[in-house]
Amino acid sequence: MPILTPYQNSRRFTATVGAGTGTGATFAIAATAFTNDAGAAATAFPGVFNYYNLYVNGVMQTADVSSVTTTAITIPGGDTLDPGTPIIVQFVVS
Repeated sequence: MPILTPYQNSRRFTATVGAGTGTGATFAIAATAFTNDAGAAATAFPGVFNYYNLYVNGVMQTADVSSVTTTAITIPGGDTLDPGTPIIVQFVVS
């Protein structure tokens, strides 16, 4: 029988595409460019999480559109988006 986590919560981070660097496959937005739910500057993304959701301009993206580490989220081709486009990353944690 699998072990089920009794508690889940989420951590949300917001930024805009204009905070990113790089081009094409290397376009990434640093975790420190995001603000957290409290409106404070983020220092890092969670190191342990169940899964994450990426929203670009309010639309949830499929899993193949990004990859994430504790220091940044990489969105290949994200540099072609308007710099003002909002980015939201939601991490579901236990």
